[in-house]
Amino acid sequence: MNKAFVKEDGADADEDAAPDAAPALPPGARNYMTRQGHARLGAELAHLVKTERPALVQTVAWAAANGDRSENGDYIYGKKRLREIDRRIRFLMKRLEGAEVVDPAAQENVEQVFFGATVTVCDADGVEAVYQIVGVDEADAGQGRISWISPLARALLKAREGDAVRFLSPAGPRELEITGIAYR
Repeated sequence: MNKAFVKEDGADADEDAAPDAAPALPPGARNYMTRQGHARLGAELAHLVKTERPALVQTVAWAAANGDRSENGDYIYGKKRLREIDRRIRFLMKRLEGAEVVDPAAQENVEQVFFGATVTVCDADGVEAVYQIVGVDEADAGQGRISWISPLARALLKAREGDAVRFLSPAGPRELEITGIAYR
């Protein structure tokens, strides 16, 4: 039988899985990131490399010294977690290396929405929401940080205060009015 059809090592079954949920950048696009987002990812990388990984390596070494590794939960879980940490470290290093840091406070044209802007919008029912346009690696809709490649952010880009923007949301077409733009 051809080796291409045989999975020989079951221990690394999750090795080919996607390392993170961060969406891919559009072809040819730069990996824009705010200073705060870059600092957050850098802090996570430093924590993984200087604190979490060395402690886990020590635990795995201790578990390996205990003898039989086939039924040693500390060893098996530790090795799996070590692979996850190493994968995350590689991902963070690659993303930070290719990042183009943009300082929103240095934006000159503050009348229009660009990367890093904090935009206040109002829907047809009068409900206000505040969004900051950030990089794909720092997006968190629950915190009001949306990726610059999201449909809402693309609709907001280059708009001005008082403009109404239309975009296609998961709930269907929506229209929002921009009531404020700030760069922090």
